[in-house]
Amino acid sequence: MKRHNYKNLKIWKLGLEIALEISDILKTFPNDERYALTSQINRCSISIPSNIAEGSARTEKTFSHYLDIALGSSFELGTQLLIAHHKNYITQEKLSFFEDKITE
Repeated sequence: MKRHNYKNLKIWKLGLEIALEISDILKTFPNDERYALTSQINRCSISIPSNIAEGSARTEKTFSHYLDIALGSSFELGTQLLIAHHKNYITQEKLSFFEDKITE
Protein backbone atom coordinates (compact mmCIF):
# COMPACT_ATOMS: atom_id res chain seq x y z
CA MET A 1 0.00 0.00 0.00
CA LYS A 2 1.41 3.39 -1.03
CA ARG A 3 1.61 6.01 1.70
CA HIS A 4 2.16 9.71 1.25
CA ASN A 5 4.85 11.57 3.14
CA TYR A 6 2.59 14.36 4.35
CA LYS A 7 5.56 16.66 5.06
CA ASN A 8 6.23 16.76 1.31
CA LEU A 9 2.65 17.64 0.38
CA LYS A 10 2.08 21.28 -0.61
CA ILE A 11 -1.45 21.13 0.78
CA TRP A 12 -0.13 20.06 4.20
CA LYS A 13 2.49 22.81 4.17
CA LEU A 14 -0.17 25.41 3.37
CA GLY A 15 -2.44 24.02 6.08
CA LEU A 16 0.34 24.21 8.62
CA GLU A 17 1.16 27.76 7.56
CA ILE A 18 -2.49 28.74 8.00
CA ALA A 19 -2.66 27.13 11.45
CA LEU A 20 0.48 28.93 12.60
CA GLU A 21 -0.67 32.32 11.24
CA ILE A 22 -4.07 31.83 12.85
CA SER A 23 -2.40 31.08 16.17
CA ASP A 24 -0.65 34.43 15.99
CA ILE A 25 -3.73 36.52 15.19
CA LEU A 26 -5.86 34.80 17.84
CA LYS A 27 -3.63 36.40 20.48
CA THR A 28 -5.18 39.75 19.50
CA PHE A 29 -8.81 38.62 19.95
CA PRO A 30 -10.71 39.81 23.04
CA ASN A 31 -10.55 37.56 26.10
CA ASP A 32 -14.32 37.16 26.13
CA GLU A 33 -14.02 35.25 22.83
CA ARG A 34 -11.51 32.76 24.29
CA TYR A 35 -14.06 29.94 24.70
CA ALA A 36 -16.20 30.88 21.74
CA LEU A 37 -14.96 32.13 18.38
CA THR A 38 -11.25 31.93 19.27
CA SER A 39 -11.56 28.29 20.28
CA GLN A 40 -13.55 27.41 17.15
CA ILE A 41 -11.10 29.12 14.82
CA ASN A 42 -8.14 27.49 16.53
CA ARG A 43 -9.63 23.98 16.36
CA CYS A 44 -10.63 24.11 12.71
CA SER A 45 -7.32 25.67 11.61
CA ILE A 46 -5.42 22.88 13.38
CA SER A 47 -7.79 20.33 11.87
CA ILE A 48 -6.70 21.14 8.32
CA PRO A 49 -3.07 19.93 8.42
CA SER A 50 -3.87 17.32 11.08
CA ASN A 51 -6.41 15.52 8.88
CA ILE A 52 -4.06 15.65 5.91
CA ALA A 53 -1.28 14.11 8.00
CA GLU A 54 -3.53 11.43 9.50
CA GLY A 55 -5.07 10.52 6.16
CA SER A 56 -1.66 10.18 4.54
CA ALA A 57 -1.10 6.99 6.53
CA ARG A 58 -4.28 5.40 5.16
CA THR A 59 -5.38 3.84 1.90
CA GLU A 60 -5.95 6.10 -1.11
CA LYS A 61 -9.71 5.92 -0.64
CA THR A 62 -9.50 6.77 3.05
CA PHE A 63 -6.91 9.49 2.36
CA SER A 64 -9.40 11.09 0.01
CA HIS A 65 -11.97 11.08 2.83
CA TYR A 66 -9.52 12.82 5.18
CA LEU A 67 -8.82 15.41 2.49
CA ASP A 68 -12.56 16.06 2.30
CA ILE A 69 -12.62 16.61 6.07
CA ALA A 70 -9.68 19.03 5.79
CA LEU A 71 -11.50 20.88 3.00
CA GLY A 72 -14.60 21.14 5.18
CA SER A 73 -12.49 22.55 8.00
CA SER A 74 -11.05 25.14 5.62
CA PHE A 75 -14.57 26.25 4.64
CA GLU A 76 -15.52 26.40 8.31
CA LEU A 77 -12.44 28.53 8.98
CA GLY A 78 -13.37 30.88 6.14
CA THR A 79 -16.81 31.42 7.65
CA GLN A 80 -15.42 32.03 11.12
CA LEU A 81 -12.92 34.53 9.75
CA LEU A 82 -15.78 36.40 8.08
CA ILE A 83 -17.47 36.60 11.48
CA ALA A 84 -14.20 37.80 13.06
CA HIS A 85 -13.92 40.48 10.38
CA HIS A 86 -17.51 41.54 10.95
CA LYS A 87 -16.71 41.93 14.66
CA ASN A 88 -13.62 43.99 13.73
CA TYR A 89 -11.20 41.43 15.20
CA ILE A 90 -9.30 41.17 11.90
CA THR A 91 -8.75 43.60 9.06
CA GLN A 92 -9.94 43.18 5.50
CA GLU A 93 -6.30 42.68 4.57
CA LYS A 94 -5.93 39.72 6.99
CA LEU A 95 -9.26 38.28 5.85
CA SER A 96 -8.15 38.45 2.21
CA PHE A 97 -4.78 36.90 3.10
CA PHE A 98 -6.46 33.90 4.72
CA GLU A 99 -9.10 33.59 2.00
CA ASP A 100 -6.32 33.45 -0.60
CA LYS A 101 -4.42 30.80 1.40
CA ILE A 102 -7.58 28.72 1.85
CA THR A 103 -8.37 28.96 -1.87
CA GLU A 104 -4.85 27.95 -2.77
